[in-house]
Amino acid sequence: MTTDRDRDAAGRARNARPRDGLGRPLSVEQADSAVPTMPDDLVLDGWAAARLGDELLRAGRPFHAHEVFEASWKSGPPAERELWQGLAQLAVGLTHAHRGNARGAVTLLRRGAARVRAYRGADAGGADAGGAGAGGADAGGAGAGGARAVYGMDLAGVLAACDELVARIERQGLAEIPVADLRPRLLGPEQPS
Repeated sequence: MTTDRDRDAAGRARNARPRDGLGRPLSVEQADSAVPTMPDDLVLDGWAAARLGDELLRAGRPFHAHEVFEASWKSGPPAERELWQGLAQLAVGLTHAHRGNARGAVTLLRRGAARVRAYRGADAGGADAGGAGAGGADAGGAGAGGARAVYGMDLAGVLAACDELVARIERQGLAEIPVADLRPRLLGPEQPS
């Protein structure tokens, strides 16, 4: 049996199904408790995506952060796609952790971290304050270990937090990990959120 999906004018599928705070689909009967998701046509510049993603991660809404990063991955400059895809995968890994799926969390955290690591030492195209593209002035300053920030994101810090989380999950599982430890900061401490 196939079900019809909502589609936009171009025929692309839309996901209008109600979801809970961790992105799990809800039944029609549970729709009153649905949490709004990001619009399917969301387009943000890198700075706005970093700020909103940080806000959502720290609020314990990694599924929604994933939607922001996915939108940037699909609409951003080609030089940044791996960065946004990696951040989306980190957010999905955190979503799995919040849902209690240790194996899925470890897998996606590792996969996302591998993509993000490539951006740790230099800013992505267009990530500078003046919009000059790759090689321009870095607006975010240095993060942990001297890594330059991209759109104010502390990539070294978020990677260290994710690596530590993976090690802890593998050592002790998810039951002993406080929920606060599943809410990493994406922006550097000097960046406003």
